[in-house]
Amino acid sequence: MLKTRVMPCLLLRNGALVKTIKFDKFNYIGDPINAVRIYNEKEVDELVFLDIRATLEKRKPDFKLVSEIASECFMPLAYGGGVTAIDDLKELFKIGVEKIVINSYAAENSDFIKEAANIFGSQSIIVSIDVKKNILGIYQVYTNSGKKKTNFHPVEYAIMMQEKGAGEIFLTSMDKDGTWEGYDIALIKQITQTISIPVIASGGAGNIDDFFKAVQIGGASAVAAGSMFVYQGKDLGVLIKFPPKSELKKLP
Repeated sequence: MLKTRVMPCLLLRNGALVKTIKFDKFNYIGDPINAVRIYNEKEVDELVFLDIRATLEKRKPDFKLVSEIASECFMPLAYGGGVTAIDDLKELFKIGVEKIVINSYAAENSDFIKEAANIFGSQSIIVSIDVKKNILGIYQVYTNSGKKKTNFHPVEYAIMMQEKGAGEIFLTSMDKDGTWEGYDIALIKQITQTISIPVIASGGAGNIDDFFKAVQIGGASAVAAGSMFVYQGKDLGVLIKFPPKSELKKLP
């Protein structure tokens, strides 16, 4: 396994893979099972699947689809979307998910993170934090696939989630999502300098150098990317891919 975990973050919408730009403009990518098989061949360290419609549609995770994904997946699998009950976590772990990503419900009921961590262990609970700048340039936390603004600043929110028992933070810049412009390093630094649990940087990666910056300058423990792993290049066609291990081994 690589020293710095590098993980594709794949978005599910109505059972299909999609990619967004700034949490909008959905582009169809393809079949999630096919993507998993390709990533198996490329010996990816870890996969993250996020159902971006589950919470908006007020429904549970698609356990059947997640089970199919997990049965094909040779690497650790994290899943998020529609998780609002301990029974949801039990079912997801039962079908082979290693880590569960919780976003909207963490903001609605932070004690749920405490309960989940107490039952299943902090190492299996990831809190996802979606962040966007307001017109004054101040960071704010959003939930519900970026549709609902909260009153939380990401730093205070990350501290609270760590105290509740989250094992990792999955930090996404909505402003950078799908842009290929690089991660929001300032945002990452604010979080990593404040909390002690691992931070997974997400949103904006366009090349391997962006991974270096997120880790070496931002202090991230891991990096996630979407567009970079599902397109041939910016403004080019779909191609499920992953950088060669020889390049990624240069990461700290």
